[in-house]
Amino acid sequence: MNADASANGLTRSCVRARTRAVLSFGGSGNPDVLLVEADGGLVVVKDFYPRGRFVRRWLGPWLLRREVRAYGRLAGVAAVPHLLGWLDEAAIVLEYRPGVLLSRSLSGRLSPGFIDRLEAAIVEMHRRGVVHLDLRHRSNVLAGRDGDPIVLDFASAIGFESSTRLGRLGVRILGCFDRRALAKWRKRLG
Repeated sequence: MNADASANGLTRSCVRARTRAVLSFGGSGNPDVLLVEADGGLVVVKDFYPRGRFVRRWLGPWLLRREVRAYGRLAGVAAVPHLLGWLDEAAIVLEYRPGVLLSRSLSGRLSPGFIDRLEAAIVEMHRRGVVHLDLRHRSNVLAGRDGDPIVLDFASAIGFESSTRLGRLGVRILGCFDRRALAKWRKRLG
């Protein structure tokens, strides 16, 4: 997906003025994650621009291309926000899906079937050849306002060609990380 984020009324020059919140400061090798007001409403911008020259010009764009490929494979999966496009070579724009971080305090308060819907999303991700690898981190799975799971941050995801035997084997082997994370959430949120 190479859609241009300017369709959302965003350019590099207006991101700073339209930033409503910093969801995450990236540090030296990670992007800042910003909540930004676009013409159509709030969006999330993952931005490597504030990083040093090497990260901004080489590492960041490489990581973003990997993530964009994962979002492309997962287009239409209900639990995954839509990729809206590139802001520029150092930033991508994603659909904003508000939700609550998963924690033990949500045990018994989530909508019925939440964990089953999360499992279905993981199964579909794997069917499409994408292994997330970081679902144990509580900031990567949210309970959406509608009660459904939201899976975020595919920066560490690995994509496999699911139509090949080797690709299916890769998903089966590395998918254990996602399945273990699911078991963790099932136990904690019971």
